Amino acid sequence: MIPALKIGFRRYLHVVLLAVILLPVMSCSSGYTGKEKRQESEWQTLFNGKDIDDWIVKIHHHAVGDNYAQTFRVQDGVLQVNYDGYKTFDERYGHLFYKEPFSSYHLVWEYRFTDQWLKDAPDYTYRNSGIMFHSQDPKTILKEQDWPISVEFQLLAGMGDGKPRPTGNMCSPGTEVFYKGEMDPRHCIDSSSDTYAWNQWVKGELIVYGDSLVTHIINGDTVLQYTHPQIGGGVANNYDPAIKQDGKRLTQGYIALQSEGQGIEFRNIKIKKLD
Repeated sequence: MIPALKIGFRRYLHVVLLAVILLPVMSCSSGYTGKEKRQESEWQTLFNGKDIDDWIVKIHHHAVGDNYAQTFRVQDGVLQVNYDGYKTFDERYGHLFYKEPFSSYHLVWEYRFTDQWLKDAPDYTYRNSGIMFHSQDPKTILKEQDWPISVEFQLLAGMGDGKPRPTGNMCSPGTEVFYKGEMDPRHCIDSSSDTYAWNQWVKGELIVYGDSLVTHIINGDTVLQYTHPQIGGGVANNYDPAIKQDGKRLTQGYIALQSEGQGIEFRNIKIKKLD
């Protein structure tokens, strides 16, 4: 073979070899793989960034559906708990429920507190809110019932005093859970999370398997696990006795965002159902 043809053939082989090497890389980088697309499609957006039409309001002292003073509203793409229409708090503990119940799922969201806090609200509500889950149907909550019978993924922020104040704790209005294999009588169980500034966006995740294992995650770290959520205990008041069946295991329920005198914002609320 003459030298010119040798050089051309070598260049041809080089191009073919390079194409074989790069083809899988280009295929992967051209977009989602089939598996990634499938996993992404499994997530359901609960908050559309525009309105709360898919949500149900229940505020203490008010009927179901009465969004007193537009406590829950959407502004600049975030879902707010806002108190600029309040003169006094007057124990108006509120909850915004998604319209349908869930059983086993992975819930994710982001939150941060605002500088609003009503002075006549209890001291413990300062930089305090929560995500209620496995809750009773909001339509069964009586007008003068303060808290829904549910389990709470508690959200807290630092008080500015340098003391630790973990977020992602568990609280239990009208419910009980097993912690480290035993029924835990405490109303709230602290997580192992770091303390975060009030105006910092924090990512929360909740993984629930029916009435078995519950996992709390903050900014990617597992901070608390417990099992067997069930109806029982105190804290919730003025409920319908037919609803509070102590000892009944909680296999499913509604998800709600809390308002208790402290302003807070939520965004990127999504859920993936699990087997």
